[in-house]
Amino acid sequence: MKSETLQQAGKRVSESRVVLAQLMQPIHANNHGNVHGGEIMRLMDEAGALACMRHAGQRVVTVAVDRMTFRQPIHLGDLITLSAEVSYVGHTSLEAEVLVSAENPITGECVYTNTGYLVYVALDDQGQPVQVPPLIPENEEHQQRMADGKARQIHRLSRPDRRE
Repeated sequence: MKSETLQQAGKRVSESRVVLAQLMQPIHANNHGNVHGGEIMRLMDEAGALACMRHAGQRVVTVAVDRMTFRQPIHLGDLITLSAEVSYVGHTSLEAEVLVSAENPITGECVYTNTGYLVYVALDDQGQPVQVPPLIPENEEHQQRMADGKARQIHRLSRPDRRE
């Protein structure tokens, strides 16, 4: 009964917030000391999935990645911080916005490196898509992000390469 009430009432954006931090080690970097983009994407997927699981109260699977642009390189020895929260929900799908920054832990210099939008579907115990709670915006920024997320979802669903 409690989960049904929560499902109808929705959850606030801040309830989904997840922050992950990890020191970039030699295994994460190439010969030039730059962290592999695929490693950053893996961590972004992890952070986004955790935010969506918090919101949905279910496990989730990744179904799409939108706009992944790397603005600054991340270097060996940097501490990266990934901040994720749910930015939009559909019926069974959730979009997470993941922000990434890199900090030199010795100098304290911190740079924004990229933002990504990742889409997940919530699954029940039988692996079937399940309805997610509505998303409750807490400020104008959240409202704008939800509107932008809805526009991205409409665009994704209208693309001819979309799987049925």
